[in-house]
Amino acid sequence: MSKASNSVPIAETEQRNVARAVDSTLSSTEIQAIVGGYHGTPHAVLGPHWFQKSDGSRVLVIRTFRPLEKCVYLLEKSSGQRTQMRRIDKAGLFEIEMPDRAAFGYRFLLVDNDKNEHEIEDAYAFPFFLTEFDLHLHGEGKLFRAYEKLGAHFRTAIPKMSGIDAEESSGTVTASEGESPTLEAIRGVNFAVWAPNAQRVSVIGPFNGWDNRVHAMSRRNVGGIWEIFIPGLAEGTEYKLSIKSEQEGYEIDKTDPYAFATELRPNTAARIWDLDKFEWGDSGWMAERSTIQALDRPLNIYEVHLGSWRRTLDDNGFLNYRDLAHQLVDYVQKMGYTHIELLPVSEHPLDGSWGYQVTGYFAPTSRFGTPDDFMYFVDYCHRHNIGVLLDWVPAHFPKDAHGLAFFDGTHLYEHHDPRRGEHRDWGTKIFNFGRNEVRNFLLSNALFWLQQYHIDGLRVDAVASMLYLDYSRESGDWVPNKYGGRENLEALDFIRKFNELVHAEAPGTLTIAEESTSWPMVTQPTYTGGLGFDLKWNMGWMHDTLEYMGKDPIYRRYHHDKITFSLIYAFSENFLLPFSHDEVVHLKRSMLDKMPGDLWQKFANLRLLYAFMVGHPGKKLLFMGSEFGQWREWNEAISLDWHLLDQREHRQLQEYVAQLNALYLHELALYQNDFDWEGFAWIDISDVDQSIVSFVRRATDPSDLLIFVCNFTPTPRHGYRVGLPSGGTYREVFNSDWPQFGGSGVENNRGVAGIVADELSWQKCDYSVALELPPLGVLILKPEL
Repeated sequence: MSKASNSVPIAETEQRNVARAVDSTLSSTEIQAIVGGYHGTPHAVLGPHWFQKSDGSRVLVIRTFRPLEKCVYLLEKSSGQRTQMRRIDKAGLFEIEMPDRAAFGYRFLLVDNDKNEHEIEDAYAFPFFLTEFDLHLHGEGKLFRAYEKLGAHFRTAIPKMSGIDAEESSGTVTASEGESPTLEAIRGVNFAVWAPNAQRVSVIGPFNGWDNRVHAMSRRNVGGIWEIFIPGLAEGTEYKLSIKSEQEGYEIDKTDPYAFATELRPNTAARIWDLDKFEWGDSGWMAERSTIQALDRPLNIYEVHLGSWRRTLDDNGFLNYRDLAHQLVDYVQKMGYTHIELLPVSEHPLDGSWGYQVTGYFAPTSRFGTPDDFMYFVDYCHRHNIGVLLDWVPAHFPKDAHGLAFFDGTHLYEHHDPRRGEHRDWGTKIFNFGRNEVRNFLLSNALFWLQQYHIDGLRVDAVASMLYLDYSRESGDWVPNKYGGRENLEALDFIRKFNELVHAEAPGTLTIAEESTSWPMVTQPTYTGGLGFDLKWNMGWMHDTLEYMGKDPIYRRYHHDKITFSLIYAFSENFLLPFSHDEVVHLKRSMLDKMPGDLWQKFANLRLLYAFMVGHPGKKLLFMGSEFGQWREWNEAISLDWHLLDQREHRQLQEYVAQLNALYLHELALYQNDFDWEGFAWIDISDVDQSIVSFVRRATDPSDLLIFVCNFTPTPRHGYRVGLPSGGTYREVFNSDWPQFGGSGVENNRGVAGIVADELSWQKCDYSVALELPPLGVLILKPEL
């Protein structure tokens, strides 16, 4: 609110234009409900209303509840005439009667105890915006763009004044016969929230002194949608929802579940924000996205936590989304990644949760700037041909008092039974996927990020915890489904609906499952009984490979199956190979520090691991810092150890990863047939004693291929014969042991005539060649056509 600039000081004793004193047009019951803060439909009492008097005449009665004002005046906009309203209850309920007349515009002139004056519009003079159809769809769980209706939205509305008959139950407005309303449209913010078990919901903020009696919302339907339009609010204004429950004694202030922006933690208020004013410049990317993200195209993901990728040097502070856009995109382009995957950016109160305990599902965290700043980040990535994937957390939410938990005094978003409603490991609440409105909230949220922020895909966190009712639970601490099984049927239905909706409404986007069990058909279409994801993290491959690489090479011969077993199931799903943040925390050690041996061997092992990953079927993901060999585990509170690049070994590893990524992007054989046996064939996996494997990767054109030979021991192998699928000349196109990468330089005729295949049958191949195998190294051959 701002003090009126053209108001005239009003003496307390001023009597001119004071309304004639009459008995109140309200019953004492209605008065007590308003001033007591438990009237469910205050729009039926406050604002302008026709009143039929005992003599048959009708008058327009205007009421307002202003408990903090000493007196209130009705100020007619056209004439400037002001009339003092009568206080009909000492708590601050004011009323005025106006004669039957044509439409007119008015405001309230408020005078507080210090004689300060403010002019405001009457919030209860405006119609509702949500239609009956909106309310019906929300109850059915089919209001899939609920973020366009619920929450806080800038709207423009015409008041329902004298000369206009209002159907107050619906808020629809029609002009009285013979009259043409000419009232000006007023800009304000429409608030709507789902709280079916609330007795009262109010919008509070600095505009009403955080007083929950001033802007009480009206309950629109039995489904529990509450709504109010408040004129004159500015972008960035803080607000909360004050909820008084039907449960006796429960009253709390909550953050709006659909808030588009929030205060910086530890503050928890929502902020009003207009998401439609940003001007996007990524039309070219969006038009080509379906092609760019097709499953036969390269997908090389750099996983990033924005709060710790890089920080300000002087105070270890956060960078803004815009600064991050420029610095991160430049780096990602140089390193040869196609996509950035962000750990959750939805608002969260605790830095140490890394974003996985969300309290603001529709608000990018204010740690790094405004919603406009985050839009700039995504837009800048797209304009530089970098995709943006987002970690999305529909499995659970935290118990923070200002969040979703026990929202309206009941278990609204979560199950009431802790055997289904609480996650024991994480101390969080589990969504009630069987409730229409809860599914609607989550489905709408998925579309929100994809459509409003142009996000290119969602990596769904903790899918396994959603699929199983007994996930991480002891016997007796879970409730079987209706068939007596452990499968969460409601969550399954939700996941399938999520994938169907996303692929229909946001074509070209990706859905990726972090699913750590052997649940079948995760990436098969829902119409065949699958879950409908595009990709699934290959957690089995990741665990087996890291376990194998962590062994001293002398013992690897006893664990050879760890690097070969994954090909038994490699094409049962569309897999993505992740070395993610979860693998470099909680005493698991960094990627470099996992490797055995001395300093040289650690770097050589890591180069070997990364090249083996690029050769293995599946899309790729690497967590930040792993590309230059960070020694310590990841710490979300500080920047990556960029100073390590002052050391030659770390610079060489960084350059190695960049060159390996460049090879991946250039060679069709490394990504075109990731999900089919046509793209892969073992040459030999039987050399257990020497810990050597060799295989072929093929593009759609079977003559376009690469040969991988991997030596998992520190012993060079001289004249080691490997079978080849065809004759002719081959060239060593990549070698993890090249000197510029810090290797020992064991190579095969690089830069000369090439490697000529011998017509000697070997390893079930018609041709073969004797090679120099580098220690702890991978060499890659390509035929010269």
